[in-house]
Amino acid sequence: MSTYKKSSKANWLLVLGPGIITAALVFGPSKMTITSKMGADYGNALLWVIVVAIFFMMVFTTMGARIGAQNTESLLTLIRKKFGKPVSLLIGIGIFLVAISFQAGNSTGVAISIAEASNTSPKIWIVTFNIIGIMLLFFKSFYKLLEKIMITLVILMLLSFMATAILIQPNLLNVVKGLAPSVPVGSVGLIVAFTASCFSLVGAFYQSYLVQERKKLSKTNEPDGTERLSSRVGIIILGVMSATVMICAANVLQPQGIKVSSASDMGKALEPLLGDYASFLFLIGLFGSSFSSLIGNAVLGGSLLGDTLGYNSSLNHRMVKVFISMVMVAGSAIALIFGNLPLELIVFAQSITIFLVPFIGITMYLIGNDKTIMGENVNSKFTKIWGALGLLLIVGLAISNLINLVS
Repeated sequence: MSTYKKSSKANWLLVLGPGIITAALVFGPSKMTITSKMGADYGNALLWVIVVAIFFMMVFTTMGARIGAQNTESLLTLIRKKFGKPVSLLIGIGIFLVAISFQAGNSTGVAISIAEASNTSPKIWIVTFNIIGIMLLFFKSFYKLLEKIMITLVILMLLSFMATAILIQPNLLNVVKGLAPSVPVGSVGLIVAFTASCFSLVGAFYQSYLVQERKKLSKTNEPDGTERLSSRVGIIILGVMSATVMICAANVLQPQGIKVSSASDMGKALEPLLGDYASFLFLIGLFGSSFSSLIGNAVLGGSLLGDTLGYNSSLNHRMVKVFISMVMVAGSAIALIFGNLPLELIVFAQSITIFLVPFIGITMYLIGNDKTIMGENVNSKFTKIWGALGLLLIVGLAISNLINLVS
């Protein structure tokens, strides 16, 4: 009997697969670095930013899931038919290039998490884990394997970060105060970078593809509502992990005046305070976030390029696997040549992507609003209103970022 059931009651962990994969690929080492820096520099004051970004991410991820559940054609195919081939090419190739730009950080993150724990050279692990990532592509049903790996890594991250937070014993009153909106002096750049990475329209866009992959395995073409549950639970997990890392940084790094230059700085800071155990716990979480993003980011970029160039987006297609491998090879090469990327470059790269995502969001929003394409699953009034506000937020951040870059 197949592991995949048409009922959401059969195996809820696998039903949640698409949403958990999206959470795993979004929560990478660059996200951990930015979130740690927010906590180290401003304590709990920016926790409200996580709530806002997660809410809008949930709106668009649910939208992407519904598009994937409603249609047998891919989202890029729908965009090509509605807006023309140049638009789909711009989005597909743009996402592929963005995936390569972030892959170096993922390779570095997974290497550092092992190198710090074993006192070895990060370069060895950059090569090792990218080879492992490419080898995973040779499994017959890559999506099934991907789903199981991501679920395992997300559970690992969630437990390690929450255990670290419990060991730290944060002041709960200060945590609650951080939910009240405020913009401390000098925090705008980090707010933009975090929102751009957490409110990931690229991740929401890819949710439609993940839902369709699961539909193929479950052998049903009818939406059953589980796709919305999957996306929402996945994004809530993303928010919990982000908030936990920020709270840890606010209670460990800020009191000591430690400035963050990489995500591993948190692990180093925990050691003298709580011992090797807490430091090791955090490094386990860093490994989980890095390796899940290393695989997920490459899969996203490679499959969308495959769809853009007419090879379809199936994760079992030979050319799609070639494109996924290209992302991994390019990212590892950049990591080996330049070493550990500086925080400024990570923040800059995250901010630059915000110029691409409004375009992606607008096309998704218009597809979701099209009753001819979506039928009864067309965007609800709630989704239309909050989706429009989310697009305004992204456009506003892009304008703010442009002003910061040219000033």
